[in-house]
Amino acid sequence: QMQLEESGGGSVQPGGSLRLSCLVSEYISERYCLSWFRQAPGKEREGVAAISSRYGATYRSGSVEGRFTVSQDKERNTVYLQMNSLNTEDSAMYYCAVDTLRRPCGTSWGTIGRFGSWGQGTQVTVSS
Repeated sequence: QMQLEESGGGSVQPGGSLRLSCLVSEYISERYCLSWFRQAPGKEREGVAAISSRYGATYRSGSVEGRFTVSQDKERNTVYLQMNSLNTEDSAMYYCAVDTLRRPCGTSWGTIGRFGSWGQGTQVTVSS
């Protein structure tokens, strides 16, 4: 079974930056959708950003548009989430997930039910 491991979380002040990494245990083929989700205490898990591995098409939620960037390094089997201009509302546990049915992301990139493999998460805390 595919395994995912997130890293790069931590504590940062408002306005700061972090880069999250998601190491995938298998080769990222050209037909995967890889997504980042987050979940804050008392809130539902929500999609943050995603990338279709074949052509590198990316998707972002409106709340992170212009601040977060998702990218991939196929040689390292790693997906990244660069987060800039962080604010307190970005504080959450961040998870990466892979749609193992090898479908491009499309409009359902943030649909939790389509993702069969999840990491354990990495905590991001934004506070002054």
